[in-house]
Amino acid sequence: MNELLSPEGMAEADALAVAGGTPGIDLMRRAGLAVADACARMVPLAARVLVLAGPGNNGGDGFVAATVLRRRGYRIEVHLLGARERVAGDAALALEEMEAAGIACTQLTAGGVAASLATAGIVIDALFGAGLARPLTGVVAEAVDLVNLSELPVLSVDLPSGVEGGGGTVLGTAIEADRTVTFFRGKPGHYLFPGRRLRGMLEIADIGIPDEVLHTVHEDARERTWRNDAQLWGMALREPGPGDHKYARGHVVVVSGPSLSTGAARLAAGAALRSGAGLVTVATPPSAALVNAMHLTAVMLRKFQGKDGLGDLLSDRRLNAVAIGPGAGAGAGTRELALVALSSGLRAVVLDADALTAFEEASGQLAQAIASRSGKRARDVVLTPHDGEFARLFGDVDWAGAPSKLTRARAAARLTGGVVVLKGPDTVVAAPDGRALVNDNAPAWLATAGSGDVLCGIVTGLLAQGAPAFEAAAAAVWLHGRAGVLAGPALTAEDLEPALRLALGEHFAG
Repeated sequence: MNELLSPEGMAEADALAVAGGTPGIDLMRRAGLAVADACARMVPLAARVLVLAGPGNNGGDGFVAATVLRRRGYRIEVHLLGARERVAGDAALALEEMEAAGIACTQLTAGGVAASLATAGIVIDALFGAGLARPLTGVVAEAVDLVNLSELPVLSVDLPSGVEGGGGTVLGTAIEADRTVTFFRGKPGHYLFPGRRLRGMLEIADIGIPDEVLHTVHEDARERTWRNDAQLWGMALREPGPGDHKYARGHVVVVSGPSLSTGAARLAAGAALRSGAGLVTVATPPSAALVNAMHLTAVMLRKFQGKDGLGDLLSDRRLNAVAIGPGAGAGAGTRELALVALSSGLRAVVLDADALTAFEEASGQLAQAIASRSGKRARDVVLTPHDGEFARLFGDVDWAGAPSKLTRARAAARLTGGVVVLKGPDTVVAAPDGRALVNDNAPAWLATAGSGDVLCGIVTGLLAQGAPAFEAAAAAVWLHGRAGVLAGPALTAEDLEPALRLALGEHFAG
């Protein structure tokens, strides 16, 4: 159930179910029944239900819900967008059944909606679903704004009207729902902001589409999207075995910044060690050696001088993963160090923070450096930008055709050849082959200084243990979010490392 379907994928799943022998009207009746059941859980029988219906299948689901609720004793009003004659297909049949149950349609107008809202107890938003591709304007936009101003409870069908199903963006204006009922699988727009905020509580209803259609939908597709959870990456993480020793668990190097910017590297190093790497070394410029030595215990320390010194340090074949960026400084020197790391032959490289900004509007150079890596010891690169770093790194790229976070992350992964972790409350992890996921377990308290440095360290620690880049990034993002939950309110970055122990303990115990 964790795979997400684009609007196009959902339409194909519907069509495949119908082709397999399930009548479309049966799917619509089950969808409408699920909506009616959700409505009944939200308001008592005495409440008046206002249904706003569009002319397509989303409206058809609303017609079925209205019919079911009327038969249960609810008072129903239905406002239809556009002329009745525009309703066709299964939606037309659902409309006829609703009218046969004694429910008439009123054509949707702003004045009519305003009058009905004055006596309604709940609004069922069945105007547009995940397939909406154009901004809401005119009378429908006015109606949406009136609903939002009413402060009545709102139940949306499939997705709040005005939210784009593939990326969660708002098209003009959008319904602010308290609950959304969708069908078969979630959509990316349910988990990407602002769609995630606007959909309220999400229910995914089984309407009889066989799970097997997913294999057909994706038979030739390269782009698959998931909601992040352990089903995707659990097998890539392993506990130490009875015969393991620290040298079998991987050796991470974290490159430190200068003397006044060392804390970020230490946060990353501590997280790498806590995530299970057998050894972690902070590579420090001589000017920062003393301050780092005063704060490190289990994490080791080695000095280097400039890019040649880092190259010599990373030539040690006992090392297998390096992280650079936290506190490194965003100048040309950091770019040179990042290029040394990418050319080192280490199996895995994580570029974070300043190591990304150092390539400002030079994403092509970064892509070339990643592409030049070869051999099984040099296959995994992970980039971990937040939105600001992403904008700086890819400032030379025209994103006009990529409005959603999911689309941008996928395009960036293809462009660079690395796994991209586009951070935020709805972090997206995207691989160059088109796989992507959306993470939704991170608490808002993670928006604190140093939190991203900890995430960088977790990714690097998992890579050092042999996890592939996509799985390592996905697991790190989830564990980071779970550690934030376990650390609790008012957390600081220092709280995340001990909480990571609990998060990993939960995972392996489960």
